[in-house]
Amino acid sequence: MTLTLFDTATRLEREFAPLTPGKVGIYLCGPTVQSSPHVGHLRSAVAFDVLQRWLERSGYEVTMVRNVTDIDDKTLTKAAEAGWEWWAWALHYEREFQAAYSAVGVLPPAAEPRATGHIPEIVAIIARLIEAGHAYEKDGSVYFDVRSYAPYGELTRQALEDLTPAPDAPAEDKRDPRDFALWKARKADEPDTASWSSPWGRGRPGWHIECSAMAQRYLGDEFDIHGGGLDLRFPHHENEQAQSRAAGYGFAHLWMHSAWVTQSGAKMSKSLGNGLLVSEVLAEHEPAALRLALAAVHYRSMLEYSEQTLPEAAAQWARFQGFVARACEKVGAPTAAEVRAAELPASFIEAMDDDLAVPRALAVIHETVRAGNAALTAGDDAAVAAALLAARAMLDVLGLDPAAPEWAGGSSGADDAAMTALDVMVRADIEARAAARAAKDWATADAIRDRLAAAGIVVADGADGARWSLASDG
Repeated sequence: MTLTLFDTATRLEREFAPLTPGKVGIYLCGPTVQSSPHVGHLRSAVAFDVLQRWLERSGYEVTMVRNVTDIDDKTLTKAAEAGWEWWAWALHYEREFQAAYSAVGVLPPAAEPRATGHIPEIVAIIARLIEAGHAYEKDGSVYFDVRSYAPYGELTRQALEDLTPAPDAPAEDKRDPRDFALWKARKADEPDTASWSSPWGRGRPGWHIECSAMAQRYLGDEFDIHGGGLDLRFPHHENEQAQSRAAGYGFAHLWMHSAWVTQSGAKMSKSLGNGLLVSEVLAEHEPAALRLALAAVHYRSMLEYSEQTLPEAAAQWARFQGFVARACEKVGAPTAAEVRAAELPASFIEAMDDDLAVPRALAVIHETVRAGNAALTAGDDAAVAAALLAARAMLDVLGLDPAAPEWAGGSSGADDAAMTALDVMVRADIEARAAARAAKDWATADAIRDRLAAAGIVVADGADGARWSLASDG
């Protein structure tokens, strides 16, 4: 069976054939770093990490590009309200996201470009669009002319007449209310450091053009897969595709979107007050259990998060971990090279080749573990060794091999990987609290302290600064 993937653009499951044999280029929309990561933010990262691992296991050389949106309206607003420089605010939360990705075993991307590091490429594409008649300048801002590009709306299959106005500028500033900003003229109340020189005056890029420029810079005029969360399909990905193809680039050949994490049917988000911060979850649960919970539901299905989600995942993880530990003690541990080279069960391959059907793949793993435990009971060392190698090889594809270095530190939620990630996140909050105290913003300082306390984290102030500990540590 060959790998098939569901293409959001065509609504069809397509046989995957890369543009260059043996190589795959993937662009994944990464975080907008204006607040702390919550569990929902990790869903697409884990989903596309599994895709990368499966492609690499299938023999492909994968170039994964995951961007960082380090400037936007919310970043500027939140930084100003907190009395921070916007760039310091963005870096603060970028580090939190990187720590969260690392904690759940997401592989580092081949490139992790920041929007602000690619202003020349952004300006070049905008100039190209103006020259082609697909964009226009007004009062120092530049807008994409949606009526100039006939296929606009094809990614999400929407007619132009049915679309609402783009909210990035007043409708009267545009030829059509649905035109969207490529370049935003500097506002008087924005810091000068948040603007750059351009042929149209000082300003900053619009959200959508950033990804077009970075994708083209690292993956070329066309590439294999563009991924992201389902919420990005419109307007972000629709606009990305329109502006890139209007500029003459083939852009993405296949679109993949991961579904949301929901609570009571509502998308998890901080604005709705239902966003579980990764730091809070990792204070109470193993990072491997969180990764398993995020990966276990098919990437195109909503993951309904409840009080039982993590305990159930932790129980599954304990079964995998327990078998691998007992089997390794009984017959010895295969090397990492042996695990990577091991032949995978046909039913597992079939599941993964069918649009990454991880739930079916997990069923194969559970059956292998059951057979391995039975072999342990029967004293059949050959069968134990075979089950151990197969189970570890399959779990490795999912980034969940219990004997891998990132998970082998023990079963405690306070293992080295989790504690390192948690330390980065908590220190970021401690820094924010210190800044609030210095500004005599006692309400913000107290709110940060209370939030940490609610997560089981105790902060102690001393002459040499604040230190933290888990409440259970005493």
